[in-house]
Amino acid sequence: MRIVDLFSGAGGLTFGFYYNLIHNEFIVNEECDIIFANEYDKAAAEAFSVNFPDINMINDDIRNLGEDYIRELIGKEEVDLIIGGPPCQSYSTIGKRIYDDKAKLYNEYYRMLSIIKPRMFLFENVKGMLSMRDENGKYIIDDIKEKFANMDDGLGYKIYHKVLNAVDYGVPQQRERVFIIGVRNDLDIMWNFPVPLEIERITLKEAVSDLPVVASGEEAEGYGVLNPQNEYQLLMRGNNEILTCHFVSEYGEKIQTIINNVIEGEGRNYINKLVDEGVLGENYRLTSGYNNTYGRLYADQPCTTITNNMSTPSGLRCIHYEQNRALTPREGARIQSFPDWFQFIGKKREIMTQVGNAVPPLLACRLAEQIKRVLREE
Repeated sequence: MRIVDLFSGAGGLTFGFYYNLIHNEFIVNEECDIIFANEYDKAAAEAFSVNFPDINMINDDIRNLGEDYIRELIGKEEVDLIIGGPPCQSYSTIGKRIYDDKAKLYNEYYRMLSIIKPRMFLFENVKGMLSMRDENGKYIIDDIKEKFANMDDGLGYKIYHKVLNAVDYGVPQQRERVFIIGVRNDLDIMWNFPVPLEIERITLKEAVSDLPVVASGEEAEGYGVLNPQNEYQLLMRGNNEILTCHFVSEYGEKIQTIINNVIEGEGRNYINKLVDEGVLGENYRLTSGYNNTYGRLYADQPCTTITNNMSTPSGLRCIHYEQNRALTPREGARIQSFPDWFQFIGKKREIMTQVGNAVPPLLACRLAEQIKRVLREE
């Protein structure tokens, strides 16, 4: 299968095609040929290349990639699939929603489709895309469906879209994302999204409880005496021995006190209640942010959606269920279903963005299995 990955990030979506999940182990898929990947962010592109050294990474703005250059990259053999999704910040319901240049990057995905003409494509983005409108008031999702279904050359694609929740596919996280599948009109393929797995949902504690205890300002580079306690932890560890990105920033006295006092399932409102009751001083009152700011996660439930603020205590619910700190980037990666041997590159903010913006690899694996199946049968 010949694949092109656009807006690749560190490679969460690529992971699902590059590896097969067999007997609770990630095995390289020898039938997968990812021709090239494109990512604008330097640190994310470097992380991708470290994890997939045999894939040609084009670290550049996609708008700079001309038609002749693309044709040279892909060669004359047909491309089976384009995967990827443009940056989600403009569509996200968390923060400002604005139809800016980033919001328009789906037009570059369209341009690549018109040049490469793959048999299928997989487009991913946040659920907020479904309610986002352009400057003329038209829903972005409607514009995408119309453009991609009616290409200028008359070819076009049959369009299927659905919101999938990663927790239904073995990921220990409530994470809803919209997936758009396109099947070229000349192909006799009927698409069905993968059905949810008939397994018990993996909880946050089941996902990360074997990772070493770390506190404010600390970092752990090994597992110590802790052993995997379940199948998920075994999958995440593989044969890995060196632990990376399991670190905590150093907190000031005020932040640490707030964290120490918040209980499981509570956040900003609980801290303000303690202030009202005189347990904490008035200087600890929280007057900004969402209700789940400084929120402590539940141990025995799947994690809430991981974002690029997962290691920031004042971010949306990200306080460890037991330890008095925010999640580490490695815990965030575990919750996203990245194995411990997957590397992230750059400064803390860059690493958190690589983790928080990714498609969970296990969900990518389920989608990849379905796509490979229908293309083989065509």
